[in-house]
Amino acid sequence: MNQQTLMPVLEIGGLTTSQVRQRISQGRVNITRDKSSRSIGQILRSNVFTLFNAIIAVAMVMVLLTGQWRDSVFGFVIIVNTGIGIVTELKAKRTLDRLSILMASKYLVRRDGHDVEIAHDQIVQDDLLWVRAGDQVPADLEILRTWGLELDESMLTGESRTVRKSKGDKAYSGATAVSGMAIGRVTAVGEHSYAAKLAAEAKVYKKTHSDLNEGINRILKFMTFLVVPLCVLLIWTQMRTVGGWDAAIATGQWRQAVVSAVAGVVGMIPEGLVLLTSLNFAVAAMRLARKNTLVQELESVETLARVDSLNLDKTGTITSGGIMFDRVDMLDDIPENSEDRRDAMQALFDLANEAQPNGTGAAILDGLGGKGFSERPVAARIPFSSDRKWSAIVRGAEHTGGSGMTAWYMGAPEVVLAGLDGQYRGTLERANAIAETGSRVVLLAKCEIGHEAAVAAQTFAENPRLLPSARPVALVVCSEHIREDAERTLAWFREQGVRCRIISGDNPRTVAAIADKVRLTGNDAPRYMDARDLPDDLEELADTLERIDVLGRVLPEQKKAIVQALHRRDHTVAMTGDGVNDTLALKEADLGIAMGNAAPAAKAVAQVVLVDSKFSHLPDVVARGRQVMANMERVASLFLVKTVYSAIISLGVVLTAMPYPYLPRHITYVGALTIGIPAFILALAPNTRRYVPGFLKRVVAFALPGGIATGLSVLLSAWIVPRVMGWDLARQSDLDSLRATSAIILFLMGVFVLSRVASPLNSWRGALVAFFAACGVIGMFIPFVAGFFALIIPTGTTLIATGAALLIASAIFAVCVWLVPKIGRIITRETKTR
Repeated sequence: MNQQTLMPVLEIGGLTTSQVRQRISQGRVNITRDKSSRSIGQILRSNVFTLFNAIIAVAMVMVLLTGQWRDSVFGFVIIVNTGIGIVTELKAKRTLDRLSILMASKYLVRRDGHDVEIAHDQIVQDDLLWVRAGDQVPADLEILRTWGLELDESMLTGESRTVRKSKGDKAYSGATAVSGMAIGRVTAVGEHSYAAKLAAEAKVYKKTHSDLNEGINRILKFMTFLVVPLCVLLIWTQMRTVGGWDAAIATGQWRQAVVSAVAGVVGMIPEGLVLLTSLNFAVAAMRLARKNTLVQELESVETLARVDSLNLDKTGTITSGGIMFDRVDMLDDIPENSEDRRDAMQALFDLANEAQPNGTGAAILDGLGGKGFSERPVAARIPFSSDRKWSAIVRGAEHTGGSGMTAWYMGAPEVVLAGLDGQYRGTLERANAIAETGSRVVLLAKCEIGHEAAVAAQTFAENPRLLPSARPVALVVCSEHIREDAERTLAWFREQGVRCRIISGDNPRTVAAIADKVRLTGNDAPRYMDARDLPDDLEELADTLERIDVLGRVLPEQKKAIVQALHRRDHTVAMTGDGVNDTLALKEADLGIAMGNAAPAAKAVAQVVLVDSKFSHLPDVVARGRQVMANMERVASLFLVKTVYSAIISLGVVLTAMPYPYLPRHITYVGALTIGIPAFILALAPNTRRYVPGFLKRVVAFALPGGIATGLSVLLSAWIVPRVMGWDLARQSDLDSLRATSAIILFLMGVFVLSRVASPLNSWRGALVAFFAACGVIGMFIPFVAGFFALIIPTGTTLIATGAALLIASAIFAVCVWLVPKIGRIITRETKTR
């Protein structure tokens, strides 16, 4: 934009420093409640005030009231785990907020007669704000002057077509500048802005819907209905085993009854499952942050694991975005130093000299600027639009040798030529031949519009049109720089079974040539297509996409439709982008990934931002998501096994009115060594297996055999061993022996389950299982540990009975692991048949 055009604006001084201070003191500042991550209060509430923490806290208080504080250790474990979760999420919050500050967009306002760059939350009411191509409008404006500003208001209206703004028009916060620029006066800020009122509900933090969270919530909901009635029944049953309520209160045996009931309740609660899930998300986000990857929603880490279709934007992803001007190929036989050639080159410079030129425009400016071309005034301008695929200017008679006004066009060859009268097949073939080498080609066209069109030139920019009488003049050739890491990164995705497609607004031949260079489809040549030939019907589009690797000349609304079509085929779609024209698709995709140098609008709608814009970070992003999901499946299986066997044992105790076969401290000891600590290690272990939907079904299918086997083993031992050994469970020493035997059986079964979860065991996982098994055995021989957790080493006939019980338990485990899945498959098959 030339200085002469800006002169009327530069005479406007904008607000003074004192006026800005006054508005800040009045609270008329552009501050909203948008958060890049959860607040400290939300983190504390989500980790502390949960239903199961409340149940555990009540159970802990009940045990403490009995005076048997050693059996309340389970409560302190929850406190420690909750503390770890809070500290980890707070650390993740600091990391993410720090990255968010680095990513925050800057805006240009005019104050005290100068243009000043400030953050969005420093804008005050009545500020004079510049809106430039790529900016997301941060506050409501009244346009004072415009230079071809076009806004995408789809985020506000749902309408994907751009809206051209004139003087006096309103520009609402949330809209995105697609092309041109304008200056406007801020009329509403912060919570009073249009977008803030329209989307108040959407601006608060809420978790992304996920298969993992849905599965865990269903488990917890089921446990809510199970725990409360079983807790009441257990207390009533345990009171009966000590002689009834009156006798229990009179003799003090109520204390033992309460402890026994709590043992059953504590075992049924998967207390670490929810905590470990949020902890895993937070740790994954922190690890990605260390590699300059900002995860704006922690739960979107899960989505990373499910991605099987990745749509890549060429510019900024495959190529660095850096473009170099190569040459101008004149279509007519025009001498090198002729006036006509210089006139065309000057027109080309003027076309590229927009307020916010795109990559091609910037390369042309650099290339021609080095050859002595400089800015000249133009009578009218139509800025480049990704929707139109061309830009235009009108130059006055003083630049045409007195022959009248001239319109010049620059844009995609196939688009411009399609709008012209005449046959230009040879020109298009020449452009395609250059494009097939991987170069970027734009067409320069010219149209003499004569003196009588002077009035029309004034409305030229207000009514963008391609004059059919224009004729092609030259082909402009630029080259792109391919990222060094592109080929290696694409190879990783191929190996992981992720289908990659390149979707670009450029010539499909050019994009296909670049895709071939980076081996997008391995040894096969990529199949490409012009997006203008794509069907409108989503079903037909979905079928077409299965056969296409590269799409060129894609419009913004087509990118969105492509994502929708892939969803029709049940694909989990990730979309990368850096431009305003990518925002619709980024919003529609399951996972939007924006580059750090992307337009503010693209970063605003993306769940993940690659801060340093390195495509090579994507494998880390996807691998981290897969690690979270695959490992959480293992962990959930561990916790659910404990829930299943605790529920079975509690039900058996209620039905037979027997003393509970182990103490709360036993479940604390066994749970810590076979579930809690191993689960934490397994949750953070490397894992690249692609996640397949059906989390809850697989977890339940795994947990049922182990849970049923453990529950039956403990119950059968508790029923049979006392009778064989002649124990009187009313005698405390015999009851202690039974509970010690049950704890040993519980520990053995826990090791069996852990070995199944950790398999294959021919790696460090085998050593993990062996280590915790050894810790459990060694602990029984340490007096302090054995005394604290009421562990008894069996001797004599008790040792024989315990050994027999262990053999029976092992057999039950083997049968259940083999039989339960078979029964499940038979039931499923019969259900489908019906």
